[in-house]
Amino acid sequence: MRKKWRLSADDIELTLLALPTTVWYLLFAYLPMFGVIIAFKKFKPLPGKGFLESLLKSKWVGIDNFKYLFATPDAAIMFRNTIAYNAVFIVVGMLITVTLALMISQLHSKRLAKVVQTMMFLPYFLSMVVVSYFVFSFLSADKGVLNVLLKQLGMEPVQWYMTPKYWPGFLLFINVWKGMGYGMVLYLASITGIDASLYEAAIIDGASKWQQVKFITLPMLQPIILILFIMSIGRIFSSDFGLFYQVPRNSGPLVDVTQTIDVYVYKALMGMNNIGFSSAAALLQSVLGLITISLANLIVTKVDKDSALF
Repeated sequence: MRKKWRLSADDIELTLLALPTTVWYLLFAYLPMFGVIIAFKKFKPLPGKGFLESLLKSKWVGIDNFKYLFATPDAAIMFRNTIAYNAVFIVVGMLITVTLALMISQLHSKRLAKVVQTMMFLPYFLSMVVVSYFVFSFLSADKGVLNVLLKQLGMEPVQWYMTPKYWPGFLLFINVWKGMGYGMVLYLASITGIDASLYEAAIIDGASKWQQVKFITLPMLQPIILILFIMSIGRIFSSDFGLFYQVPRNSGPLVDVTQTIDVYVYKALMGMNNIGFSSAAALLQSVLGLITISLANLIVTKVDKDSALF
């Protein structure tokens, strides 16, 4: 017999709790998807007309906006930099954050652990504008900390903002330094959720600290590591605009090592004032991100189905 559907008090409570998030996603995630049409038009605001009417009456250009991404001589450079930097950021960042989380979890002093966590987490809240000024105070040609040290050591100062070979290392260091606190907290939360009886049994069996980490902590961290890895892969065609534009201070000689898709789109948008071009670039990044995250999830599914994101 068909059961009569009834709305319980728990259903009402859970629905109300989920309502703000649902409304937020509808307004800021699903409703704006209509704007994807801008990627295929040469959008121009019409005098006295609203946005929707201007959009519908703008000239349809097909895939012309997408061609700008590949017609430029810098296309190979910006795709190479975007993918290569993100690949290194993912691998190095994951290794460092997992290592730091394991080290802090072994501290006996809880007060010291909290102080260290706070100090490492603080850079995450700094904007790239603020970080760029910190970097400039170190790399300034005349009064930068590094050049002052070089002069005191009897060495010639370096024009850091004119020398591209140093910047891949600088960008990697800044990215890891700024984001390691957030990733470390995620892994620490997972470590604290591991059943303490597993470690107690390992200690009784004579397991060392390294053996406890190798055979208990790391296997228990595997699901969260794989999930964060899959999510990171989905952003491999996007880049932090502030890191690659504001931190190098838009220096011309550094274009070959700082030009990413987002930086190129910003420069082109400022020069051409073509909103359709930036929309096409964002759509392409989203599609490529969906493909890469699906492939990464498929690979993880083959290795460990329970650790897959979906």
